[in-house]
Amino acid sequence: MQVPKELKYTKDHEWARIEGEVVTVGITDYAQDKLGDVVFVEIENGGTHLKQGDKFGTVESVKSVSDLFTPLSGTVTAVNNGIVEHPELVNKDPYGKAWMIKLSAGSVQNEMGSLMDADAYEKYCREAG
Repeated sequence: MQVPKELKYTKDHEWARIEGEVVTVGITDYAQDKLGDVVFVEIENGGTHLKQGDKFGTVESVKSVSDLFTPLSGTVTAVNNGIVEHPELVNKDPYGKAWMIKLSAGSVQNEMGSLMDADAYEKYCREAG
């Protein structure tokens, strides 16, 4: 299981790459492994304002359908249409080509406390089985 140290993580298995006021969001390697082969991805349109924990889309695999939740509040400024057209990228490159949305997050320091660093996320996944 890959868990990049520079990212933040949620208990719902989304990751967040925070670069200034831009937050890139995707699902973790652990999540894609548990889902199995991803066959469909649906994501909210750009321009949508989301609050931390809001649903922003769904991922469908051969095993199940899972909702996607935003790790931080912000406005969706970009959607990765590449994964809509090629959902298998979620399995192949969850931290790279399979990013899902980008948010203009502004000041999210008050929400950061609910996210896990890589070490805490690895421990969380081990305990979850």
